[in-house]
Amino acid sequence: MKIKPFGTFLVALLCVTIATQSRGQNPTPAPAGVPASVATAPSTPSQTKSYGLISVPEIYPGILAGYLPQGALPNSLALVPPAPVPGTAIYALDEAVSRASLALQGSPRWQQATSDADLSFPHVAETFSCSIGIPITEAETPHLYMLLRRSFTDAALSTYAAKNHYNRSRPFAENNRPSCTPNDETSLRKDGSYPSGHTTIGWAWALILTEIAPEQTDAILARGRSFGDSRLVCNVHWQSDVNEGRIMGASTVARLHADPAFRADLDAAKVEYDVARAKELKPSRDCAAEAAALATPLAIETKPVVH
Repeated sequence: MKIKPFGTFLVALLCVTIATQSRGQNPTPAPAGVPASVATAPSTPSQTKSYGLISVPEIYPGILAGYLPQGALPNSLALVPPAPVPGTAIYALDEAVSRASLALQGSPRWQQATSDADLSFPHVAETFSCSIGIPITEAETPHLYMLLRRSFTDAALSTYAAKNHYNRSRPFAENNRPSCTPNDETSLRKDGSYPSGHTTIGWAWALILTEIAPEQTDAILARGRSFGDSRLVCNVHWQSDVNEGRIMGASTVARLHADPAFRADLDAAKVEYDVARAKELKPSRDCAAEAAALATPLAIETKPVVH
């Protein structure tokens, strides 16, 4: 089951989060525009997820509260520059990368990008399983799984000040070529492209996971980079969207380190990683196929373009 569309989901999640925190009450029902695939049924009937002595509220069905209150989230409008405009070098690069990425449509790299677009749990939790070398599941690594779920919310919400302010259109809306998630296109046209929320989440997770498995740093960071690059392949983000998404991912992780609950979960996840390695648990994904798909280089168009 996929989270789709990303923009509608996060806008609704942001509204519910702000309303909940301002009232100090349970969240109101989700807006009608939120798709059923987002409102996945919680794995327990209650409104919390519990691991040991820790209970985390769901701020939306299937979505755990982040670690940070709304006012503590990094402000993307203060941290990223204005969205690129025609006539600038950055805008020209965005167009060149976008045109070159269209050549990958239908390829194994396109299929991997389609998989990367799916932000539903448990699917998305396994994104880094090949690079870290263990399965990342609620059953085997519950604290790590919760760490990813909660930081997901923080990273995603950190992008929306800039997204809403700049309201940048997406590549598929400009070039009229397919995206890898065609069912999301109607809503994505209404959701700002800059910065990339998927990239923000993926880069935040990559940085967190390098602390859990430092010996796997290169592989983890490479996967975090490719997760953002998948948005270029999908024809739903520009290069500058992806670049600034990484800034927001890093900013979110920097702020999370001041939160004691985050640090406690990080420490618990390190123990779980060591146990999983000792038990020689293996990732559930086809790591060879993933590596082959991700080995495809993202070409950049070099010939001059006359406008």
